[in-house]
Amino acid sequence: MDLAGLQKLLDAVTGARVACVGDVMFDRFVYGDVSRTSPEAPVPVLALGRETVMLGGAGNVARNVAALGGKAALAGLIGDDASGKEALRLIADERGMESHLVTDPARPTTVKTRYVASGQQLLRVDSEDASPAVRELETKLANAARHAAEGAGAILLSDYGKGAVTQKVIEACLEARDNGAVLIVDSKARSFARYGAADLVKPNAAELARATDLPTDTDEEVEAALARALDLSRCEAVLVTRAAKGMSLAVRGQGVRHFPGRPREVFDVSGAGDTALAALGLALAAGQAMDDAVAFALLASGVVVEKAGTATASPRELVEAEIAARLAPAELKLASPAAMAAQAAEWRKQGLKVGFTNGCFDILHKGHVAYLAQARAWCDRLIVAVNSDASVRKLKGEGRPVNDLESRAVVLAGLAHVDLVTAFDEDTPIKLIEAARPDVLIKGADYTVEGVVGHDLVQGWGGEVKLAPLVDGYSTTAAIARMTGKES
Repeated sequence: MDLAGLQKLLDAVTGARVACVGDVMFDRFVYGDVSRTSPEAPVPVLALGRETVMLGGAGNVARNVAALGGKAALAGLIGDDASGKEALRLIADERGMESHLVTDPARPTTVKTRYVASGQQLLRVDSEDASPAVRELETKLANAARHAAEGAGAILLSDYGKGAVTQKVIEACLEARDNGAVLIVDSKARSFARYGAADLVKPNAAELARATDLPTDTDEEVEAALARALDLSRCEAVLVTRAAKGMSLAVRGQGVRHFPGRPREVFDVSGAGDTALAALGLALAAGQAMDDAVAFALLASGVVVEKAGTATASPRELVEAEIAARLAPAELKLASPAAMAAQAAEWRKQGLKVGFTNGCFDILHKGHVAYLAQARAWCDRLIVAVNSDASVRKLKGEGRPVNDLESRAVVLAGLAHVDLVTAFDEDTPIKLIEAARPDVLIKGADYTVEGVVGHDLVQGWGGEVKLAPLVDGYSTTAAIARMTGKES
């Protein structure tokens, strides 16, 4: 899909109504730092930092529909507890979402709590009652699904096996399908047959393998498993998500088509399937062709795997991702001060430790590389601020810099240890430090902590200042002297 096609699709899906039905969850992420193991057992000790909460499961599908510009009607079960009340508050605060949730006083809201340090999950704790809804509660839930589906172009049924997707609820969704809505099922069930004549079932590769008792590693194996899945069910099509390998679609009587994915820096796959389901359903609800809907789902899920937690993708991020796919890897790391500040805030939101350093980096040499490697070892993401040409000239005199700003920035961005490069024109990077709010401020060991610009700011908000050792015998000044024959 080119940029013009993407923009046209984004315009088409704006305001499209989608019913999101099924198992609603509450995702809690607890972030902290680990610096030691427990003396009581060989386990890490997590020093608690911050906590975030968001809707998961069918709730995350609805969040993604709303984030992409659609209108999401959410039907599912919650408990009469604090998490259930928080879920209702989150829906009320989310633009483009409406609640058709049913409260069950006899069960807790399903909560998944993940403990995270340095961007890595240490532990997940689930609190749930996965027993199927019965009697009056099941009837209420089926009616909620019908109300949510009124006027919807698509019904997205999320079956995580947590009790909300009963036979009555499935029948209610099939009835709404008969009224013109597309029914798409995201299933963790062993059998797809229980969904009747659904338009499409969307498992991942592992779920397809479990449902068919067939391997799903290669294209050929996936094709055989998809054919088997169609034989075992009445659904019209099966779309399997295959992580970095993309997606594969089998439509009854039309064979299999493979949609390759793009290489991504995968940070967290939590909720990526929900995003794919939301984008796919939203596009089909807006009357888009299946191929375009699958491409839209691939793009949106690719954006969220580069984020932490149960994330969403916005139209702006999809456009930026499509533009980024046409740029060289180094160019992706170049950012304006405003973009740098936004990215640093996003990294902190993901629980990542942000580092910041600065310099002229005129002629990159072994000492620079060693310095940046050490700086990156102290953080999860490293921002490098580079003096502008005018700033270098003011500091170093006429004839400097040898390499212009663009050349210096691109070379730095090409280093694996550098995550983002920005520039400043002033004598010091203090404004950038204020905007980035780094957790770690790094300079060379030829400084003192008190002599580092911004040390008081960083220490004031709880960060630290690190001094990296320098490699003897390497400097830009010495390199220029050797080149010009002025070496003393």
